[in-house]
Amino acid sequence: MVKKISIALSLLLASFGSFSQAKLVEKVTRTGSELVIPYEKYVLPNGLTLIVHEDHSDPICHVDVTYHVGSAREELGKSGFAHFFEHMMFQGSDHVADEQHFKLITEAGGTLNGTTNRDRTNYFETVPSNQLEKMLWLEADRMGFLLDAVTQKKFEVQRATVKNERGQNYDNRPYGLVQEKLASIMYPVGHPYSWLTIGYVEDLDRVNVEDLKNFFKRWYGPNNAVVTVGGDVNTKEVVKMVEKYFGGIVKGPEVQKPRAVVPVIIENRYAKMTDQYAKLPQLVCAIPTVPAYHPDEAALDCLAEILGGDNASMLFQKLVKKELAQEAYASHPTDELAGNFQIVITPKPGQTLKAMEAVVRESLKELANACVNQEALDKFIRAREAQMIYQLESVSGKVSRLAAFQTFTGDANYLRKEFSRYAQLTLQDVLRAYNTYISNKALVSLYVLTKDYQEELPGQDYKQLDKFKMQPEKYDGLKYVKAKDNFDRSKVPAAGPNPVMKVPVFKQFNDNGIQYIVSESTEIPVVSVVMTFPGGRLAEFKDPSKAGMVRLFTRMMEEDTKSKTSEQMTMELDKLGSSINIGSDLDEITISVRCLKQNFHPTMALLRERLTAPLFKEETFNRIKNETMESIKNSRSRAANMASLAYNKVLFGTHILGISQTGTLSTLKNIELSDMESLYRQLMNQTGLQIAVVGDVDFKAIETIKGIGSILPSNGKRWEFPQVPDFIPNEGKNIYVVNIPRAAQTEFRIGAMNSMTYDVTGDYYKATLMNYPLGGAFNSRLNLNLREEKGWTYGARSGFTANKYFGQFTFSSGIKTPATDSALVEVMREIENFRNKGCNSEELNFLKKAIAQSEARKYETLGQKAGFFANLMKYNLDARYMEGQAKMINELTLDDINQSAQNHIYPEGLFIVLAGDLEKIKPGLQRLGYQVQEIKADDLIN
Repeated sequence: MVKKISIALSLLLASFGSFSQAKLVEKVTRTGSELVIPYEKYVLPNGLTLIVHEDHSDPICHVDVTYHVGSAREELGKSGFAHFFEHMMFQGSDHVADEQHFKLITEAGGTLNGTTNRDRTNYFETVPSNQLEKMLWLEADRMGFLLDAVTQKKFEVQRATVKNERGQNYDNRPYGLVQEKLASIMYPVGHPYSWLTIGYVEDLDRVNVEDLKNFFKRWYGPNNAVVTVGGDVNTKEVVKMVEKYFGGIVKGPEVQKPRAVVPVIIENRYAKMTDQYAKLPQLVCAIPTVPAYHPDEAALDCLAEILGGDNASMLFQKLVKKELAQEAYASHPTDELAGNFQIVITPKPGQTLKAMEAVVRESLKELANACVNQEALDKFIRAREAQMIYQLESVSGKVSRLAAFQTFTGDANYLRKEFSRYAQLTLQDVLRAYNTYISNKALVSLYVLTKDYQEELPGQDYKQLDKFKMQPEKYDGLKYVKAKDNFDRSKVPAAGPNPVMKVPVFKQFNDNGIQYIVSESTEIPVVSVVMTFPGGRLAEFKDPSKAGMVRLFTRMMEEDTKSKTSEQMTMELDKLGSSINIGSDLDEITISVRCLKQNFHPTMALLRERLTAPLFKEETFNRIKNETMESIKNSRSRAANMASLAYNKVLFGTHILGISQTGTLSTLKNIELSDMESLYRQLMNQTGLQIAVVGDVDFKAIETIKGIGSILPSNGKRWEFPQVPDFIPNEGKNIYVVNIPRAAQTEFRIGAMNSMTYDVTGDYYKATLMNYPLGGAFNSRLNLNLREEKGWTYGARSGFTANKYFGQFTFSSGIKTPATDSALVEVMREIENFRNKGCNSEELNFLKKAIAQSEARKYETLGQKAGFFANLMKYNLDARYMEGQAKMINELTLDDINQSAQNHIYPEGLFIVLAGDLEKIKPGLQRLGYQVQEIKADDLIN
């Protein structure tokens, strides 16, 4: 039910410093089981919109502040500025010191981030509900009091950080620049979408502090923002807090909703680019379509799904299944101003991009007549409906939906319309959209070439000549006027009473040797099932010459059954809005199931078929093996991947753990179809099986689950796992480097094995606490040094991991190439200082507060609950172990932390593994006295 409340226009034209009451303009409540997110919406006199959603299922809350500004509002020649500004918003304000924003939220037990896209920027945090007022104070302080805290040094450091982010996520990875190139030929010069949100390096170099200040004054006013709060909160209290902290912030310049501008392309366009990191060429085709929330968006989404959405799609059947392409998919991304119907194909060796494009054009012609039918439409609708429900599982999911709907449609209650526009989609709608936007339309085709592969374009290499006349934004005469408060804003709000932490109620029992945990949660009508079978990578230890066998096996288990093809299985699952995923871990095979409550039993029937009647076909096996081998070849130029592979090789040697979990080119050649059948007999049985069921379940559902477990055979034997290699420290000053020519960054992996195994209140848990101030938090020593002070990286971290067999300490980061040797000095210095000089009292207090408060966030989603229960069974834990952890944290001393550092960190014994441009980084490493030993990338994958 929606109740509208009128509001006078004069309330939106508040005078400076007004503290008038926020006015309720809308209240939405749920009637029965309708799909709706209940909320109340308010508008403050300065134009700020406030939305509050109460959800008392968990003692947490989520705060989102969305500003209706993204890269589409940038000036031509100053690309990347909206995203750069997002970074600056975390660098302190008048009443929040440098580096304190992250620290205050982390210390409160929360998690936070900010994101920028073409059309909006949002800042959000999830915290225990007693910390809400502090979050609103923080967000208000940077909305109203940012600019005087901006310094040239902060500006330069964050500019360097954004460049590192571009290097890590775009410049330094295969196909990372494809979308940038596509945008430049899809849109006219000057169109707001003709560049990516990350921007160009030369544009980032061009901007200055004054640009930043003008951007803030133009776009970051309260009248261009939506504050959305959800979770275990009281609406009236939230309104009072928002009035207090945001009410005095002065209204900014008026912001008009941008006009949608879809490019018109009347002739085919061709362009090409060479990707130095890609090992396979790629074809990207696109057709301009409609902006987000357009009436035809749903129909175009459906067409993209039918053309290339999954293994039942046209492109998969024509190209991937016939082993002509490594991957082939279609999508329909939309933004506020425009959208595009996009197709991506990565051909197998021996296939040309021209041939792939011919298949694309043929498929687009066939699309309407061949595959658009009622069954495909029903499948699409049911899957999309289920996806919408799954998005409501967390309070952050609900809050982000409300914020986006309000920002882009002006209707926070748009979820019902969103649901309806997909649920009511007809074949006539889909066919009309096809004829309007797809049929006989010009294509934009981008040929992505590898450095060793060349192919002529069918047409001229397109050069963007058309220009788009942007309406220039006015930045002249903008004023920065701070709020006049009637309270002391410099005082950090105190936290409220600690929320009561409750472990989810559950039942644990054993049936025919199978362990079960069942927990009821009725917040949304969804059920999650996790089944774990002993096995995993360690099952390969007897024959390392067949490394990668288990990963192949899990993929085969997702293919055909004896009565259904994989395409038919996908169709049935999508009609139910369900999913069944099979994966492997170090010592487990994991089956994860998610479904709607009403479809639980038919989903379990499909699971039964998947588990008991797999069909291991030779042609399927060969296709998957060949795909895996091509993927391994393509990974050779990915510095992050090569660094991890080399690191494991150095630590574990010839043990199975020293080989990639996907195997190598040579080990995959040794694996045969009979190995899949053998693994099935060995691994998929009742012995050691553990099942966790969480969600809206009843007793009959439990009986169904029991039925699934009991139909599997039992061989009566426990799987015997091997010993792992003994801990051997590094000796001498050796550095191992994988050469990645022209790499923009050097990937670091520094660490060693240790004798600790997993525990929840012993040495391992204490070591994870000890690492928190060193490299476990954003405000840790390593990250503050390398990212915030030096600007050398997008992020740096260290941590302990452990399992039943061994432990490991690892530092990892991507460092810009010129700073490789300097960064190594800093990393080793920080680790040595921490071990030798220890933690300080401020760091100890920070970690104690942060870890203790963060418990409130651990059991919110069904996935989190299922993971918790699976861990209880795997390690045979008492569900009350958190009480022991809380006691340990409360009693933790500096001596405890420092002794743990002495016991478990060995700077002189750490292995140093790098992946980067050897020619550029080797001289600096040698000057530091290290012996540089090259590890050939080919040796890691062959």
